Amino acid sequence: MANNDKQSSKDVAHLAAETLNNPNASAIQKSLAGSVLSQAGTKNQTGANMEAKASAALKNPRSSEVIKTLAGSVVSQSNKKR
Repeated sequence: MANNDKQSSKDVAHLAAETLNNPNASAIQKSLAGSVLSQAGTKNQTGANMEAKASAALKNPRSSEVIKTLAGSVVSQSNKKR
């Protein structure tokens, strides 16, 4: 996996932490939140599988604002060549 110059913002990382601590959060919310946190303060880059999940979440008109915020962060840190 290549290095990433972008990192999750503090606000989005905070939202991700709240999501992971929320017992009512869905599996996709927790998955996206985990990816966001793994990219906070590191040079980790989004993997292809997580990029596909985030992209699908962004395209889904039923996705919540939380999902769209987390997914947007994940996609913005993906491999630009994909």
